[in-house]
Amino acid sequence: MCSANAPTPRRWDGTSARSPRSRSLRVDADSPTRLARAAQPGRCPDCGNRVDWHPRTDSDGRPVGLHPQELPAAAVPALSRWHVSSGIAHPAHDGTPWCRIPHTALCPARSAPAALTPQLTTLRRHLALHTRRLINNGTLTTPAATPPERTEPCRPARPIAHLLGVHYIADRPIGAIQCVAQTRQRHRCTRPVLDDQAPHGTWTLAPTTLHNHRSRTVETMAVYDLTHLALAEQLRWRHQHCPGHAASSAADLALTEWEPFDARLHHQHIHQRLPHGGRKQHHGA
Repeated sequence: MCSANAPTPRRWDGTSARSPRSRSLRVDADSPTRLARAAQPGRCPDCGNRVDWHPRTDSDGRPVGLHPQELPAAAVPALSRWHVSSGIAHPAHDGTPWCRIPHTALCPARSAPAALTPQLTTLRRHLALHTRRLINNGTLTTPAATPPERTEPCRPARPIAHLLGVHYIADRPIGAIQCVAQTRQRHRCTRPVLDDQAPHGTWTLAPTTLHNHRSRTVETMAVYDLTHLALAEQLRWRHQHCPGHAASSAADLALTEWEPFDARLHHQHIHQRLPHGGRKQHHGA
């Protein structure tokens, strides 16, 4: 006779053999942001070592890249101590024996800081060995081995887009902009924002305004114009979502990569010719 309350199967050490049912992280409807307050794992483009990206509380709006592991606070200079609370990085020590340190202070591809404790020197040497293994395996390409970048007018490396009445600059070509939403496997979505089944933008020439002592239009620039699309479609591009996550309640696993365009700061990315050197293009070349 079987019992209605069957005993829970257990491992040899007494722990439950049943795995808890996983639940996808979701954002409350009243949340002011869709970004999950968790570290955004990544790799340093210079040395290839792991970096955890966190939103920060100081005046710099960009996320800060921290070394993944905590370190003894006594081994870290006071100005390099950070702590993380609720997924947010704070540039100060919280009084505990442990702290976090920015990856830039340990990156073997950068010059070593003047004040580096013996423990940090050892850790920096360990990261340098890992970088060397990545280079030997062909996983990481050193900047010296990279040929000079040629910016082709048919595919701007950092295109300028016009949506919601604002000019933004992307950090990668239009067709390579990746969705930032979380999938059911709790990974970042790999689909691009540009989709063949969704309306596309239009490459056009727009005036460029440089602000010196007075504002004046000095030239034109190639712009991927999205202002003719519906508001929902422009918001999808601004939130950096693929069509599948346009109306999803899934959390975002990365910050959007749009940056407000400033002609003075981004003048090297201004292109005065349309993609392919022809007339208006209705795709993300």
